[in-house]
Amino acid sequence: MGAGHDVPAQLLADELRAEAPDTEVVIRDGLRAMGRPFVLVNERAPGVVFFRFRFLWDAAYWLFVHFAPTRKLTQRLVWLAGSRGVLRLVREVNPRAVVSVYPMTTEVLGHLRRSGKLDIPVCAVITDLAMMHYWAAPGIDLHLITHPESEDEVRRVAGEQASVRAVRGLTRPEFVRPPDRDEARARLGLPDGKVVLVSGGGWGVGDLESAVETALDFEGVRSVVCLCGHNAELQARLRAHFADKPPVRVEGFTDQMPDWLAAGDALVHSTAGLTVLEAHMRGCPTISYGWGRGHIRANNAAFERYGIAEVAETRDDLESALARALRARTAPDLSFATLPSAASAVLALIASMQ
Repeated sequence: MGAGHDVPAQLLADELRAEAPDTEVVIRDGLRAMGRPFVLVNERAPGVVFFRFRFLWDAAYWLFVHFAPTRKLTQRLVWLAGSRGVLRLVREVNPRAVVSVYPMTTEVLGHLRRSGKLDIPVCAVITDLAMMHYWAAPGIDLHLITHPESEDEVRRVAGEQASVRAVRGLTRPEFVRPPDRDEARARLGLPDGKVVLVSGGGWGVGDLESAVETALDFEGVRSVVCLCGHNAELQARLRAHFADKPPVRVEGFTDQMPDWLAAGDALVHSTAGLTVLEAHMRGCPTISYGWGRGHIRANNAAFERYGIAEVAETRDDLESALARALRARTAPDLSFATLPSAASAVLALIASMQ
């Protein structure tokens, strides 16, 4: 569900094939294996809530994730309802290991592993920074994290003895290389001067219009690029709304994020997740604004705690944060290049269990 899960799965598959060419990698949709109710609740319903009933996301998050009694009840219901479908899928594919990139399937796989119903190693890929319930689970053999700062919370959820490793390879390979801003701007056809990126994530959510208008008010900003993800309706609406303002460029889903984040002087992003990490790796100052709901609120608090991004609750906050961001780009964080690859960690796990 969403690029923040699909892209890491595909990147890991490519990396496994590159590091071990004889490896056969099968990517399957765990939600559909668990059954139609899980698809409805985890995929279809958020598609409505994100756009029309945003307050429900906060309520559901508090009830099913934050509040321990109902969270534990929910976990048990998930095990009961989802285990049979996941086991059926595993038996159909007959793999030597399972890697989960989605919290709900991770929860079920952890239960199956610790109950003895699954006898092959399971690895959980975690692409959020905070609120590790469902992302991490007791019974998982190895947790792979994209943010080294997440390790303590993963252990609080999965147990102090949980195996946790920070890795690279769940973002595009370009992100661990030093960025060349001029080359990136040339490839993207961007002008000289300040460039502000506004992103609504893969689903194109949040108050993107206000973010674009705020960025346009800054002297020296030559281009504001709005990344709308897969939301064609949003893309059409913004193009019409800003048709008389040539500095605004509206784009759909893109696989050129390494270039966009190398070229931009600041990023305003609504949905937390991997895009904030990628901007941090590129040295593009980031402001989280426009959709601080549920798990995104928890990630926003962690972004500020670790100095990864600023958080703006209001348009005035955004203006102040954007002024700070546009003063100077920060240096890219190249430390991720020194981390082991996610593929090597998975292959080592398989080898250790033989």
